[in-house]
Formats: sequence, C-alpha cells, structure tokens
Amino acid sequence: MTESKVAEAVVPLVARDGADDVGLVRSDVTRGTLIQVDAGPVAAVDDIPAGHKVAVRAINESAPVRKYGEVIGVALRDIAPGAHVHLHNLGVGPHSVGAVVAPAGPSVWTPPAVPTRDHFLGYRRADGRAATRNYIAVLPTVNCSATVARMIAQTANSRVTVPSLDGVIALTHDLGCGMAEGTAGDDILRRTLRGYAGHANVAGVLMVSLGCEINQPENVFGDTLAVETLAIQDLGGTAATVNAALDRIEAMAAQIAGLERAPVPVAELTLGLQCGGSDAYSGLTANPTLGVAADLLVAAGGKVVLGETPEIYGAEHLLRKRAATPVTGHRIDELIGWWQEYTARNDAELDNNPSKGNKAGGITTIWEKSLGAVLKGGTSPLNDVIAYAEPVTAPGLTFMDTPGYDPVSATGMVAGGANLLAFTTGRGSVFGSRPTPCLKISTSTRLYEHMRGDIDFDAGPAMSRDDQVRYGTLLFEALVDMASGTPSKSEELGFGTEEIVPWRMGAVV
Repeated sequence: MTESKVAEAVVPLVARDGADDVGLVRSDVTRGTLIQVDAGPVAAVDDIPAGHKVAVRAINESAPVRKYGEVIGVALRDIAPGAHVHLHNLGVGPHSVGAVVAPAGPSVWTPPAVPTRDHFLGYRRADGRAATRNYIAVLPTVNCSATVARMIAQTANSRVTVPSLDGVIALTHDLGCGMAEGTAGDDILRRTLRGYAGHANVAGVLMVSLGCEINQPENVFGDTLAVETLAIQDLGGTAATVNAALDRIEAMAAQIAGLERAPVPVAELTLGLQCGGSDAYSGLTANPTLGVAADLLVAAGGKVVLGETPEIYGAEHLLRKRAATPVTGHRIDELIGWWQEYTARNDAELDNNPSKGNKAGGITTIWEKSLGAVLKGGTSPLNDVIAYAEPVTAPGLTFMDTPGYDPVSATGMVAGGANLLAFTTGRGSVFGSRPTPCLKISTSTRLYEHMRGDIDFDAGPAMSRDDQVRYGTLLFEALVDMASGTPSKSEELGFGTEEIVPWRMGAVV
C-alpha cells in the first residue's frame, strides 16, 4: 500500500505517552485503509467518519477505555485494533471506574504564558463596578408582562438615541407565576432576576409587572436594589404602560448620555465559559485553547466561571485535585451526588447528556464529553464552588452549579456577574447573551469557514500544546478587544434578548 493511503490517527494531545486506547482520524476513513498509530500502521476494520475514534490496540470486553489519559467508558465487547469505537461498542460502567483523588490543596501554579494585556476600555459605574457594555434593561416579573416588555424595548430603541447606549433590551422569560413561593425554583428565579437587574452592564433597569402574579417586584428585590417598577393593571393596560415606560427610559438615557469608555484593569473582567454543539475536536482544540485564555485572565487577576455540572461527570476528580481547600473539593462531590439523585427522580441519567449532534460529531459517553469540557477551565486552582446565579466573588477560577443546557447555564453566569462569555462549538452555535457579549470559538477551521457569520475565532489549527498557548494568547486578546467594545458576531446579528432562560425547577401549580 502506498504512503498516500495511510491515514493519520490523532492521539489526544494531552496524553502523548501512549496510554490511550483510542485515537481520532482527521478525515473519513474507509475499511481497509491503513491508519498510522504509535505501534505502526493498522488496517481500519470499519468505515470511520472524520473526528471519530479508532482503537489503536486490542481492547477486551468490560475493560476501561482511555482517551486524554483518562477513562471515557468501558468496552461493551471485544474491540480489535483499527475498529471504529463508538456507541455500538463503548458505554459507561459504574462511576467508580474513574480515578478517585483527594483534594490536593494549595499548590504553586504557573500560568502557561504572560498576559499580553493589562487594561481594557470599559465603563466605570458610580459604585466602582466595571462594565463591558451599556444597556437599559426592561425586566418583566412574569411571562404575563413579557410581551409588554418587548413592546417597550422596541419602541424605546426607535426613539432613544444616545451614543454611549448599546440599546434597550427586554430580558423576557416564561416564569414568575404558577409556582410555589419559597421553593428552590422560586428562589432561583428571584436570584437570577436580581443578578440581571444589578449587572454591571445594565446602566438602568425598569421592571414591568402584570400586577397579580406571585413574583412581585418587592419579593425579588426587597430593600437591596433600587429598581423602577410599573404595573400594567395599575396603569390601565398596555398602551398606558408603554407610554409611562418611555418617559422613564428617556430619563435614564439622559443620565448616561456623557458616559465614555476609559481604561479599566483586566483584573475586573469576569469571564463565563460555555461549550455547546460539541464534537470530538472540542477537547483537542477549542476547549484547551480557551483554557489558556482563561489562565491568562486569572494570571492578570480576573475571575473565570466554569459550570455545566452534568458535563463534569466523569471528570470531577480533575477539578477536585485543583481545589484550593478540602471543603471546595468536597463541594464538587456533593454536587455530583445531587445531580445523580435529581436525574434519577426525573427518570433520567447523566449519561443521557451527549446530544444527537454530539454523537454525530464523535462523542460517545458523558465521561468523554466531560473530560474535554473541563479543559475550558484551564489549569489554575479552583477557588470557589457556588450555587446557580450566585454572585461570583472569588478571584481566579470558580465553579457554578448549572445544568448543561447552554442558555440556562449562561443565564446563571450572567446573573452571577459575568461581563464576558466565551463559547466553544464544534457543530455550530448561534447563541448570544445580552447584556453580556459572547465570543464564539470553533473547534475546526472547516466549521469556522462554514459559519463565518456566527463564529468569531478559529481554534481549529491549535492541535499541539505550543499552538494552544499561541492561539490561547490570541483568544485572550480577542476577549479583551470584545470587552473594549468590539462587537461579537452574535451582537452584530442581534442575538441575546431571547436567550435568558432561568433554571426551571420544581412543580408548576
């Protein structure tokens, strides 16, 4: 067989010691094609799609299968060298298959490079907080006032013209009534709305209620935040509410008319990390590249938020090892235990997580997906673990307990104070999240070229650690540029006002 017919198997770049049982093929491979692995060429036993796994050695039935140097599942049957490894022969076993490592505690951490920026151009609020955008938000208490909130925002954007104002946005949602007060779901909704109303990127907020709902403005805010409110029933209907709202918004806009961007330390950025529409390249290119950018922000004194608890399942031991304290490490274990019980109560299991698109892209199990997903969080110590939509206060890396569903997870991070979002994708995403700008990162150049109108940054070439550091530094700079006002592709397209999705939990009554 000629050299040109030998395909290359990409062994995961984080495990070059030959410990992995599988590699990835860069392009479609037909049965019989020779695939070059560490031990020499092997013939493909099956047709293997690009980005999918191939066995680089014989794997016995019930044996653990390793990728990234970690267990991604167990063999459902004997697997021959050169065989396609996917849903038909790989599954998850007992969760204890993964290594159990006690919290390592404080250690000396060395960032992968030196931060190349120490300031961004942002807005400084009167209370000292730093903002990357300048919005006025119309926040409904309940789904019943959501349409009126949209009418207000649409009309205001056609009338209010202030150079420093990025726009008037309606942050609508479908909750606020038909739920029991004092429950976890009620608490999450109110915490989320407080987080958005008090977000640094919101220069002014107007809350619009129907009037009779469970989620009254005073229940959301109490005495903690001064927010202007309007009630549709009190004012006499839609038209009167819209007119009254326009007067309030014009007054808010006048107060920020002279606001200009000025240098702000990068240390005042809070970056939320997301991945969606993942494929097998997510853990090889985009996620470790974003991890480098996250490390650079931590090295500069900033805050980074990792979430999506179902997508650390099978990789939680890697975060536990990085916990700054034993309490923080054990908190990770508590979250995994809660999620196992939560999914069981709802007739589901955590391994249901990989979506149809994930599987088509080469991801087989939740353990495999998780091992790639945690790479977004870089290598710095884990300093805090917080509940959904709680304020992010610790410097460095924080883990927030969120679902894996991207809009819900991002909503929690924004409510927690993230003034930037970075979103890696292998299948393609069209997500945005106002008032926080979101920069999307492709796992492959093919995707970047295919969806140039939606993807901001191509991490496809970052296949080696040196390239990940180089591209991660460029990504860090792109994030600082976005913080300074460079619009993301999703902002240019107008995304971000429909994507606020508070975590729905509990009975609807």
